[in-house]
Order: sequence, then structure tokens, then C-alpha cells
Amino acid sequence: MDRIWLKRYPVGVPADIDVDRYASIAALFDETCQRHRDRPAFTNMGTTLSYARLDALSRSFAAWLQHESGLAPGDRIALMMPNILQYPVALFGALRAGMVVVNTNPLYTARELEHQLGDSGAEAIVVLENFAHVLAQVLPKIPLQRVLVTGIGDLLGLPRGPIVNFALRHVRKQVPPWRIPAAIRFNTALEAGRKLTLDAVDIRPTDPAFLQYTGGTTGIAKGAILSHRNIVANLLQAGEWIRPTVSSLPATSVPIVITALPLYHIFSLTANCFMFTHLGAHNILITNPRDFHGFVATLRKYPFFFISGVNTLFNALLHTPGFAELDFSSLRISLGGGMAVQAVVAARWKEVTGCILTQAWGLTETSPAACINPVDLDFNGSIGLPISSTEISIRNDEGGELGIGEVGEICVRGPQVTSGYWHRPDETARIFFRDWLRTGDIGHIDAQGFVYIEDRKKDMILVSGFNVYPNEVESVAAEFPGVLEVAAVAAPDEDSGESVALFVVKKDPALDAQALLAYCRRNLTGYKVPKHIYFREELPKTNVGKILRRELRDELRSQA
Repeated sequence: MDRIWLKRYPVGVPADIDVDRYASIAALFDETCQRHRDRPAFTNMGTTLSYARLDALSRSFAAWLQHESGLAPGDRIALMMPNILQYPVALFGALRAGMVVVNTNPLYTARELEHQLGDSGAEAIVVLENFAHVLAQVLPKIPLQRVLVTGIGDLLGLPRGPIVNFALRHVRKQVPPWRIPAAIRFNTALEAGRKLTLDAVDIRPTDPAFLQYTGGTTGIAKGAILSHRNIVANLLQAGEWIRPTVSSLPATSVPIVITALPLYHIFSLTANCFMFTHLGAHNILITNPRDFHGFVATLRKYPFFFISGVNTLFNALLHTPGFAELDFSSLRISLGGGMAVQAVVAARWKEVTGCILTQAWGLTETSPAACINPVDLDFNGSIGLPISSTEISIRNDEGGELGIGEVGEICVRGPQVTSGYWHRPDETARIFFRDWLRTGDIGHIDAQGFVYIEDRKKDMILVSGFNVYPNEVESVAAEFPGVLEVAAVAAPDEDSGESVALFVVKKDPALDAQALLAYCRRNLTGYKVPKHIYFREELPKTNVGKILRRELRDELRSQA
């Protein structure tokens, strides 16, 4: 397909980026720290690291990895932490030493952790002590060479750091007992590395930078291989997309970025961490975004320029007391991804903040950004335009390309696309039509180049042979007064094969199922109308707040 979307590009956004501008993330980071040395880089719990300090600390950790850890370039190191200052220090240190980062969800169960560490072949791990007891359970089965443990307060300085650690360990009891005899403290490694020299490492653009594990919603989690070139390309692509907005700021202004999604998630990792670090922004790390009252209190302190999140996070903020009274005069970009942004949430967000909620789309396998809407374009329901150096093609099951407006599988080609899955050639072969990545998302592209998702292929509901896309049903139901959150899934049905089941969290306790059904009947074709409505106190979600339809679907199937 011709790149018809280029005509709708924002002014100043190039059709292509120079993918060879930086040989590695480490080279880009070195330049960034020199250019922005005196600027604040990351803030967490009242403590700020400047770019100069981040440079020094990550250099110390990289030197320790080189000379004291027993690891070599190309070895895998797992990072098992929420959004705390130790994460960017360990991240950039590992990459500067030529290691491959395995981002690890700190909420993993022992079974999940054992699979990821074993599958990746991780030789080392940096873990927050709050989760060290889970790691201790799997260590007898996983031959890790090095375990580094840190406490939340370890980089917060005096007197805040020791106070925070004491409170979490002994007052709140949030650090379960653990015993790992060979473990060393992260700060001990930093202190040792401060006395060592970081030797130059030959990192090639095609070398793996990350094994980024998929959520495993369709089976066992797989590690997508993301090279230095993949990540550098994607941060440059996304950076060029928002550069006109950033350039409108005064030259001395430092954009403030709110990072609530965990940095170990690919969306936040590339957009908030890499892209905005390259632009010299000031990142505010939210360690526990589920504490929405504390979240709003933090937002009150900073005139933030950018915030990213998933639909459920934006919706929850809108329903948190005090949020609507914040000062949004500096907010220029609100970026939604990870799941479909609902029109009712986007409309309410703009009404409250005065800022458009811009929808973007991508996958772990695309590092992640593939499409983004212009940030000054009102919400239109699309996932945006293919970004610089990116092509989108709509294909049928045989791999044939479909035309404008025709519905099929969305396929992607570009420098940010993974080469495949770690040690899984069979799975890698399944996701490619030659050099086109099959995304598993069903959608179409319009005459202007905007891409629209109907739904995930695996989530589609088949009612008497008719395709029903959960996103459409959810969007309609979410507009009904009294609905807070909603998920539509397939329920087994003797007559139609499958029917639509709707799981709802109430905003209004008086919400009536029959009234909601009547509203759906007025706004949906008959076969799309939910046959069952189930009210819940909450819906199952991933660590970033994405609703897990699979769990709800499996529950209905087990009951059937």
C-alpha cells in the first residue's frame, strides 16, 4: 500500500528517521548525559537525580558488572523493581556494560518468575527486597550467578532513605522475610563500582538490548528480542512525532513527565524513559499508581507537560477526588495506549484537563510504537497514523493485501519490529508474513491513512456466524450513566455458539441491568447486544491496568 498517511502528518514530522544515528542505546545515553548534565532526570519520593548523577551512578554499576560480577557482554540481567530510582540506574548501567536486560514484573508468582528467569537464561538479577521472598523460592531451580537486593529508600539519601526503609520493613510490614545467603546490596555494588573504570564496550546495533516478555495471555510468555537498533529507532520515531510540541516550549524550560505505568512495561520504557530522557525531560516516577489519592497529591506538586497511561488509569484519575481541581495549564500531551481508549473517557479527560487524550498503538514486538494520532487532533476513535519509517498493511489469512476500508489483520513493517522470540523459531515463524509482522489485531485503514482496530483476533466473539468486536460493545456500555468499568467477552451459547457477556463495575450503586440492556439494544445491532450482565466489585487487570478479558472468558467456560 502507498504511504497515503504521509499527507496527514503533523508539520515538521519527517517521513523517515535516520536509524543509524546512534549505534546503541548506550551511545545515545552518553550523549544525552553530556548535553543535559545539569537538568533533573528522575524524581521519586522527593529525591531527584540529575543527568550528571544518573550518569555517575549508572557508570559505577556498569563498571561493577564488568569487573566484579563475573558476567560478560551479552549475558542477561533481570530487573525486578517498580518505578524507583534504582531502576534507571540499573537499566542504563546494564546497557552500558553490554548486558541484555530482562524486565521482570515484581508481582510475578514463583511459577511465573521461575519460567521467565529459566527461559531467558538470566545470570543476574536486581530485585526490590519487598519481592526477594518470591525469588528465594525459585533460586534452587535457577542457576543465577548474582543476586543484588535493594530497598525502596536506598537512593533517597539522608535522612529520608533510612526512614522509608525502616517504615516499610518494621511499621508497615511490607517486606516479607527472605533469605538469600549469596545476595549483596545494590548500594554495595555501586560503591565498589565507583572505584573502578568502565571500559569501552563494542555494542552493535543488531545486538539484543532486551528480552521483553509478552503477557502470556495466549499461553506461555515469550521473550521478544528487541535490539539496540529497534529501541533507538522507536524512541527517535516517537520523539520526532512530539518534537513540534516540545519545541514550542521556551528553550530553558524542562518538560515534566509523569510516569505512572511501570518502566518494566514496554510502553513506559520507550515512551517515558528512553524518549523523554533523550529529550532531556524531568521524569516523575510514581511507585504505586493504584494509590490514586497519593497519585493526585504528587501531581499537585508538579506542572506536568506529559502523562501516559491506559484507559482504566485515566478513568480512575477522573473519578479521584481532587483531580479535577489540579492545575493543567502546562499539560500538552496525554498519551493513551496498551488498550483501547474509550470515547467517553477521552471526552471527559478533555473536559476536565483541557488536553486531548491522544490514542497510540503498538506491541511489545514493535518496541512498542507503530501508530500515533497527531497530538492536536480531537479523539476520532482511530489508533493513529503509521509513524516515521513505518508501514502498515491490512492482510487476509493467506497474507494477501486488502484495500482501503477492508477489514483484516493489521501487519507492520519498520526498523522497530523484533527479529523474533528468544529460542522460539516456531513461534517466530507464526508471526510473520515474510517481512511483515502479524499483530493479531483486526482492523482497517481509511482513505486518509488513519488505522482503526476492530478488536484483537483472539477476543472476537462469534455470534451465529457474525463477528462481534468487544471494543464496540464496551464503548457503548461505557457511555451509560452509572457504569465505571466494563468488559465484553464470549460466553458459550447452545443456540448461537457464542453470545456476548458483559462484566460491569458500577459507579452508581443504583445501576440496573435491565436499563443498561435497554440502552445497548437502542445502540447495537441485535446479535451484538449482551445476553448476560454480571456486576463485579472490580475486573481482573494486568500490572498496567489492562483488563484481562481472558480470565473472564475462561471463568464463563469453566462454569459452562
